[in-house]
Amino acid sequence: MARQIEVIQKEMLDKIASDENLKGLNSTSKTAIFRLLVYVVSFSIWALEALFDLHNKEVDEKLANQKSGTLPWYRTMALKYQDGFDLVKDRDYFDNSMAKPEEIEISKIIKYAAVGESENDSRVIIKIAGETSGKLSPIRPEQKETFEAYIKEIKWAGVSTTVVNYRPDKLYLNIQIKRDVLVLDKNGMSIRNANYPVIEAISEYMKELPFDGDLRLSALVDKLQKVAGVLDATIISAQSAWINPLINDYDLPQPFSISKIPVSGYFDVVTFENIEYVV
Repeated sequence: MARQIEVIQKEMLDKIASDENLKGLNSTSKTAIFRLLVYVVSFSIWALEALFDLHNKEVDEKLANQKSGTLPWYRTMALKYQDGFDLVKDRDYFDNSMAKPEEIEISKIIKYAAVGESENDSRVIIKIAGETSGKLSPIRPEQKETFEAYIKEIKWAGVSTTVVNYRPDKLYLNIQIKRDVLVLDKNGMSIRNANYPVIEAISEYMKELPFDGDLRLSALVDKLQKVAGVLDATIISAQSAWINPLINDYDLPQPFSISKIPVSGYFDVVTFENIEYVV
């Protein structure tokens, strides 16, 4: 791991101080030429070590993603899926010999993927989502069918897989905001800019969540408390509802505390009308 610049700098200055041939370099001024040179060299060493760290991380990720049969490999293969294209015979990659770059890009309909193992049986769970008008959304049923055929073709023999392509988990939030009356009106609108910064902050937080990531209520509160005009924020209650595959529809909302990982991989806030602004 890359050392801090200060650590490298101190090692060099200690070495200079202990060298009889360099005893004349004893100025404590931050602008002393030798100290400036030490800083420049220290920064260069730090930058090189940081690049080495980045290179090692990239190599580790590539090795993990390229190793067939691992969970990261299944995720990589899901993201590589090309709708309407066929695999090269006896290979796990698509035949793009006659395709234009823009055709290849359009065919990659899986924009988000997360892979895990079932807690109940030996099964790989592949959660996927596409995009519609810049928002996460399930791919069409016929696309899911061909994607499942693709997974069946490339997966390891004997491995059971389940593809989760649900509509987003519904998220219900009941929030109380203590407002600065000089900045926000009683409806949460910015008096100066005529926007709704609390709603924008919630929407921004949802976009920042990684796919299949853990929604932490404390992190949402932290974000809300940084909004101009918000003196304090409390989440009174949080509930979520997800698709029940047995009925192909949403079950009743279930309360949760602390955090929640969406069954579908992503959330959709149902309404912002349950935000109460108090003084």
